[in-house]
Amino acid sequence: MTLTPAPTDAAAATEKNDFIRQIVREDLASGKHAAVRTRFPPEPNGYLHIGHAKSICLNFGIGREFGGLVNLRFDDTNPAKEDPEYVEAIKEDVRWLGFEWAELRHASDYFEVFYRGAVKLVEQGLAYVCDLNAEQVREYRGTLTEPGRNSPFRERSIEENLDLFRRMRAGEFADGSRTLRAKIDMASGNINLRDPAIYRIKKVAHQNTGDAWPIYPMYDYAHCLSDALEGITHSLCTLEFEDHRPLYDWFVDRVDLAGDPALYQPLVDAGFAVPAAKPRQIEFSRLNINFTVMSKRKLLALVQEGLVAGWDDPRMPTLQGLRRRGTPAAALRLFSDRVGISKQNSLIDFSVLEGCIREVMDAAAPRRLAVVNPVKLVLTNLPEGHAETLRFPNHPKDASFGDREVPFSRELWIEREDFMEVPPKGFHRLVPGGEVRLRGVGIVRCEDVVKSGDDITELRCTLDPLTRTGMEGADRKVKGTIHWVSAAHALPAEVRLYDRLFNVPDPDRDEDGKTYRDHLNPESVRVVQAYVEPSAAQLPAEAGVQFERLGFFTADRRDHAPGRPVFNRTVTLRDTWAKK
Repeated sequence: MTLTPAPTDAAAATEKNDFIRQIVREDLASGKHAAVRTRFPPEPNGYLHIGHAKSICLNFGIGREFGGLVNLRFDDTNPAKEDPEYVEAIKEDVRWLGFEWAELRHASDYFEVFYRGAVKLVEQGLAYVCDLNAEQVREYRGTLTEPGRNSPFRERSIEENLDLFRRMRAGEFADGSRTLRAKIDMASGNINLRDPAIYRIKKVAHQNTGDAWPIYPMYDYAHCLSDALEGITHSLCTLEFEDHRPLYDWFVDRVDLAGDPALYQPLVDAGFAVPAAKPRQIEFSRLNINFTVMSKRKLLALVQEGLVAGWDDPRMPTLQGLRRRGTPAAALRLFSDRVGISKQNSLIDFSVLEGCIREVMDAAAPRRLAVVNPVKLVLTNLPEGHAETLRFPNHPKDASFGDREVPFSRELWIEREDFMEVPPKGFHRLVPGGEVRLRGVGIVRCEDVVKSGDDITELRCTLDPLTRTGMEGADRKVKGTIHWVSAAHALPAEVRLYDRLFNVPDPDRDEDGKTYRDHLNPESVRVVQAYVEPSAAQLPAEAGVQFERLGFFTADRRDHAPGRPVFNRTVTLRDTWAKK
């Protein structure tokens, strides 16, 4: 078995003391458990999103902190909506976040055990085969204020139920024609206990078991028994499952896997370790973040309707999308720590995530020069063909990054926004007749503006060579400093300027006849032709970088190549939405 490795970021070094960890500490100190076992149990019916990152970091974090084991288990009980593509993406996401599982399990590994457990419930008179269709079941269930009514099939004999259930297993009946239901209490105030379904007929091939099963267990039944089979000590889930806990305990107690090893003998025969025990479910608040949606249904619709470029579109809140945009895994771990673990649902501002990304990338990203909206600047007092090499530090706050060579020439590209013919008050960059410092070069003065119609095509300037660092005029003061790249040496690059996918804080709020589709941000991506210094073009895919004065960028993991650089803006240098 493999223990979860400890990520090396600062967040991992700080002892956490949320209410779940307090429970774990108490259970270990009291001797209730000799060791901790947790699990991350996604359903393979979609890609993981940022909300899952909180659960991953919590489960694997507890395993890491307390020397316990963490399983990755796919709760794959609904093959009609599941796909091996999702399985592989989830495994990749967990590893990218910095974690490794002790064992890879699937609920489908346990199908025979689930079936035996269901037969046991029937034999105990605790489950029955029901012929009501889905609509009738809803009618009989009642409401939050009215009790349900017993199914007319609830009092079938044990013998008849066993016969019908075995025939369901043999595939005799049509899809949806019968279900196996638990016999609990149709008058319960908790609707989950009103004779919930345990099995449904669904003749759909499963990605792991093929056509072996024409019936599949319901999630609530399979999930808790999977935890019990794996000896999960602390079953961590989000608050919406709090009302399911009595049902989970009912299933675990009645099936009693720990006390009936014959039920799971097929797993032992297949070589599985089965430390069967009763898990303790603990609920925590899910991650809710504004300016996004995290419903799998809505995310799937965005993909299928072509509103985004795919599951890994850098605007998507999926882990694949966040990764492609350039979000460091360490930033998501830091974000999970920042939002914390509580019992209270709350809405986290998107800027908290962006702040974590800036904090991590500021420390880890080397600096480079790039111009995304270029206008040419010509230094007329330098000779034609002038070229030299300057040295720039790779990181102004960390000398261990070393330095690099940056080519400089007579003709440069600068940002178009760094020049204005008629500047507003407080504009401290280049203006006609004005001076500005070129980063690492010296002070230049704008002598002439060349235009084609209303378009500015060239700025003709002079350089004061004595104002370069180390020269006698280096201390001469001007208010503005701008960046540049050498026109003769810079390489063209595709730069994708990403922003938030939605332009309102709560796109889920349907009002005035509008849905989340109506709140898509038309400025969420803008693709520009930029110029980057040569060393930037040589960065490998997924390398993070700060383009000075522009923001933090990442070489696209799919499209970037040394001969064809493609950079995604991961986050701006400061919160551009605060004023909005």
